[in-house]
Amino acid sequence: MKKTPLILSVIALVVALCAAVMSVVKPDFSKKKTSTPETTDLTDTGKITAVAGDIVYVQLDSLIANYDMYNDLMTAFQSKVQGIQDDLSKRGRRLESDAKAFENQVQKGLLTRSAAEEQQNKLMQRQQNLQNDAAKKDAEIQEEQAVLNNQVYYAVKEYIEKYNQEHQYSLILTTSGVTNTVLNVNPGLDITSDVLKGLNEEYIKNRNTAE
Repeated sequence: MKKTPLILSVIALVVALCAAVMSVVKPDFSKKKTSTPETTDLTDTGKITAVAGDIVYVQLDSLIANYDMYNDLMTAFQSKVQGIQDDLSKRGRRLESDAKAFENQVQKGLLTRSAAEEQQNKLMQRQQNLQNDAAKKDAEIQEEQAVLNNQVYYAVKEYIEKYNQEHQYSLILTTSGVTNTVLNVNPGLDITSDVLKGLNEEYIKNRNTAE
């Protein structure tokens, strides 16, 4: 029987599984959204002094990180991803163990050539199935994360549009630790805490109504 480095390939597969599925990161809201690096304690935000017609700004990374909707969605999302990672890793370890047992039987001469070839083909098929499943799950997770991003983005956007119908600011800018478009400004023009309060109140009200 032609030998192949099956054990090495299986071990490499086990090591790479979690990376294949993806490392979970917080949504990137920097273009249409912003990433969430270090967040700001919104309780330290000064009193809002902005009036109608002013240009104000929102610290988007801090807003998202403290938004209850985002945190609820991310908790469920991360739990699902962890379950997928655990399942793939478990299957990978089982495959690795079976591959080692197979190689041990071959080295001891406990299998005929035809039996060894049959078992090796089965192991290689399991490995291929596992790789295919990991790739499929990775695509599904990335798609779900994109949907999560959009859910949060549009919820914030729609609320701010409604919020500004009352306040009538001329322009609402966004800033974050990554895309800091506001370099020097009166802290009283920071409406982050006010927007966050309204967002969370609206989300909790809608969530309780749906339950």
